[in-house]
Amino acid sequence: MAFETVDEYIASCPEDVRTILERVRRTIREVVPDGEESISYQIPTVKLAGKSLIHFAAWKHHLSVYPVPGEDEALHRELAPYLAAKGTLKFPYDKPIPYPLIERVAQALLAQRRGSRP
Repeated sequence: MAFETVDEYIASCPEDVRTILERVRRTIREVVPDGEESISYQIPTVKLAGKSLIHFAAWKHHLSVYPVPGEDEALHRELAPYLAAKGTLKFPYDKPIPYPLIERVAQALLAQRRGSRP
């Protein structure tokens, strides 16, 4: 299925996953209120000035967030248990989703984009 909006994407997921996705969406929007939502690579994306900043996606057993921010070693240590492939974070649905950590990821990516520290 080809999604045209983030709302369409979220609506296609099971109810329990929709709740998680909506909270992730709100978390990112709080950090990047001027971000533009879109679908890129068939997953929800928040862009800043027309360039992708952060993506999130629902999978069968986990939520993924892309990319992994660099430069912040302390944050990278906290993210270590969730690192999957290069540039991918996986948060299993059978464990509490660490929304504050996802918020810090969004803050770090925004700081990187703007050339400053979070």
